This record gives sequence, C-alpha cells and structure tokens, in this order.
Amino acid sequence: MQQTTIGQAVSCSGVGLHKGGKVSMTFYPAPANTGVIFVLNTGRGRRFIRADPHKVHDTNLATGLSDGEYGIGTVEHVLAALTGTGVDNIHIEVDDSEVPIMDGSAASFVYLLQQAGFVRQEARKRVYILKRPFQFQRDGKFISATPAAELSIRYTIDYDHPLIGKQQLSFHLRDTSFVQELCKARTFAFLGDVEKMRHSGRALGGSLDNALVLDVSSVVNHDGMRYPDEPVRHKALDFLGDLGLLPYAIKGHFEVYCSGHELNNQFCRHLLDNEAEFLDCCKVPEEHGSEEGDAAMWPVPGENPA
Repeated sequence: MQQTTIGQAVSCSGVGLHKGGKVSMTFYPAPANTGVIFVLNTGRGRRFIRADPHKVHDTNLATGLSDGEYGIGTVEHVLAALTGTGVDNIHIEVDDSEVPIMDGSAASFVYLLQQAGFVRQEARKRVYILKRPFQFQRDGKFISATPAAELSIRYTIDYDHPLIGKQQLSFHLRDTSFVQELCKARTFAFLGDVEKMRHSGRALGGSLDNALVLDVSSVVNHDGMRYPDEPVRHKALDFLGDLGLLPYAIKGHFEVYCSGHELNNQFCRHLLDNEAEFLDCCKVPEEHGSEEGDAAMWPVPGENPA
C-alpha cells in the first residue's frame, strides 16, 4: 500500500476554541515520508512543528504542540481527520497559535481533505504493529492495547449526568465508516463548567456553534445531539487524533476507559519510549488486484460530512 497526501491546497478559517481569536488554516500536499507538519506563521517567520507525542506541551482540555518556544493548540480534531482518511504526509499552515475549532468535530476538516482529493505516492506506507498485549493505567483510568490486524477501539466513559452516564462505543476503522460514525461528534462541555473555564482563560471562543453543551438535565443546543451517544463518540475521536501524533499509523485493538488527552499522550510516549518492547515498524505489503483493497483498509470518505 502506498503513502497518501492531498492533491491540492485547501483553506478554512474560524475561531480558536480556547483563545477565541480568528484563525486561518491551509492544508498543503507534502512529499512522501514527510509525515504531519504544522507550520506556524509567527509574524517573525515560520516555525515547523512535527506531530510528535514528545512535542505535546499542553493537555488541558485539548492537545497542544510546542517546539520549545512557539506552540499550536487544539490539534486533535485535525489529526483525527487525517488518521480517519489515511493521509500520511501533509503541511498544515496556521496563522495563529490554535487550530480553528470549526463546529467542534472533525467533519469540516474531512470535508476539506475530500475537496483537496487524495493522492497515492510512490513510497510504501509504514505502520506500527503491536508485539504483545499490555495495559497503561493511571488513577483508575486505563488504555489496554492488543495486537490486531487493523485499528479498532472500544471506548468507555462514565459521567454522573443523566444524559451521559456510562456509554460504550466499539469502532473499527476498516469496517465502520469514519464519516458516518465518528467525525461529526462534537466536543462537549457542561454549562456549569463553562464560566470556570473562561475565568481560567480557556474556552474563550466556545459557543453553541462549536460545542455540545449540557446543563444539569438537558442539552442546551437547540438541535440536540447528533448521535444518542455523541459524548463517547467524541472521546473516541479525540483518542484517534492523539494516536495520530505517532510517526506512523498503528494497528491494534485499544480498550480505553475514561481516558483524556493527558493519559492518551502518556500512553503514546510510553509506546515510543519502549518501541523495542512493544512495536514493530514495517512497510505495508502491496495490494494485489486493485485499489479497492486500499480503500477497504483505509476508507476514503465519499460524501460531504457537513
């Protein structure tokens, strides 16, 4: 199977969820073996920050990357879109220190990638394959990883809220449409926490246009939830995005219980820091027959998710 980039540059603009400023962002094709590179326009030049678990400097309500001097925040939904559509190589140029939140999901980014088109490159795709099962646990939350032929997730959340409670989602990237089942799930917040977040300098750009908001007993958004279990779907989306920080796509089954960005990042760092113990890296064999095999393994969405 070949590596993938996009066919042309595509752009969008919106507000940053936490800082509240207007942000413009452009996806650019990138050569084979580039990986995912964020390009931050600082006003004093461009800074290049690779998607890498060890470059994560902030996991408070989002995932933020830093080169030690400059940072780019809220990258997880973009990374989920790239992972879900199988894009290996791309430059993502941003004119502020935060990715635009759009509608709070990955749907807008998937739509942009679709408009750009997907291009197979000469180089073979590289993937990580788990060598053995293991569990990573902190404070009663855990991520269990098991070798598997493809990427699948079973995610469980448990909230003391009448509209959420305990929810569980099983998601298989090969058999389940990423567009239909995951990418439209929005970030969510509780109304009672919104003011606290704003006092601490977070969620300054948050609104009902870019988040699912719940009060003590109901959904504040007039259009309700997009899925009956939208919260757990969004958590699975975040996890997929945080896995997208790894240098290569990964195959395995992941059982996730009540994780968040901090634990996700600790897990990814643990994998890479102990790569010889947990991971094999290999090139995906060429598919024999047709490109339909590629599409089955890494689904390229064929519909407008908006």
